[in-house]
Amino acid sequence: MAEQKRIAIIGGGIIGLSAAYFLQADGHEVTILEKDDIGAGSSRHNAGLVVPSHFVPLAAPGMVRLALRWMFNPESPLYVKPRLDVDLMTWLWHFAASCTRKKATRAMPLLRDLSLASYGLYEEMSDRGGLKFGLEKKGLLMLFRTEHGKRGTVGTAATAASIGVDARVLNKAGLQELEPHVTYRATGGVYYPGDAHLVPAAFLECLRDLLLERGVNILTSRSVVGFETRPALISGVRTSDGMVKADEYVLAGGAWSPEIIRDLRLRFPMQAGKGYSITVPATREGPRIPCLLEEARVAVTPMGDQIRFAGTMELTGMTSDINLRRVHALLRAVPKYFENLHPSVEHASTVWSGLRPCTPDGLPYIGRFRGFDNLIAATGHAMIGVSLAPITGRLVAEIVNQKIPSVDLLLMRPDRYA
Repeated sequence: MAEQKRIAIIGGGIIGLSAAYFLQADGHEVTILEKDDIGAGSSRHNAGLVVPSHFVPLAAPGMVRLALRWMFNPESPLYVKPRLDVDLMTWLWHFAASCTRKKATRAMPLLRDLSLASYGLYEEMSDRGGLKFGLEKKGLLMLFRTEHGKRGTVGTAATAASIGVDARVLNKAGLQELEPHVTYRATGGVYYPGDAHLVPAAFLECLRDLLLERGVNILTSRSVVGFETRPALISGVRTSDGMVKADEYVLAGGAWSPEIIRDLRLRFPMQAGKGYSITVPATREGPRIPCLLEEARVAVTPMGDQIRFAGTMELTGMTSDINLRRVHALLRAVPKYFENLHPSVEHASTVWSGLRPCTPDGLPYIGRFRGFDNLIAATGHAMIGVSLAPITGRLVAEIVNQKIPSVDLLLMRPDRYA
């Protein structure tokens, strides 16, 4: 058993709760500080995908050209609101510098290994931990409908095979054989049988209940307003309802992370990437296997008696306002891939937007900061927070326990832009 420490986790999303799970299991006294309610950021209403297939980072070769084509179109998968903002300009500069084949090639095995490790931990939490959150290993279908989409999707499948990720190219007949009840307009796809999905809200709720049962102190509506420091250490965190002192501090604040630590003068490039999801009742004609619609960049995830459509990346600052024009554009894409699937806002039980924490190179920030020996980053997971949550939690516990990390942290060090 590791030496018991007091741990304060800043952020009560899926990353913060996962870190608390592994830290408490190692015998530490854990307190979670959450400014709203558990999972109120982007953790609750996302696509719920666990995706070893997502080994290509957001900052991929060719993304700058694609982003320039999309960025001023309010209905495109990626939209950047034109504005004079030093933080945005700095982020875009680092993003452009990261979109190289060399950097993507270094990142791909890491993202693969992180997601594979996370899936194994999800299985442990479900099977041995008794948590019920709708985990299903049905794989993932990447659907395409154009020759351009086919080239990109099949090319990624070839890269997947080269790094040991199972990827099976299917024509339209192959799609029908896999899901006979679905009538496709997509012309083909790639099936990734190693992927999985879950119900994010169910995971958050059962994990929260388990943590409370095990004595983790969860303080909601508790904003962080500053820190007490001494040389190379944080000695306390000031909150909206008093001081919290701990031996170690974990920054898991998602898109709010840079603002939380601004007074510590740590350089930490991050942008809030707004995404949307629309949840509607499932139909007989809907897919049972989660799908990603290649050209539209839309995720389609069955969740029990509901189905969720999620997508878009919108760099518009720290606002979660819902742009219905973008929501309708997302939904209009779906019938282009499925004959009998016509979702609409009118049928939705939930129309949601959330802010995802995006780093310039598409890799999360995990590890200790050089400036403060007891501050650990666990943030910046962008669109794969669900996929990487358990392994991030385990890595945080390994760092606290001064163990050799089970995954090399070099590419994810939090001060790589300092």
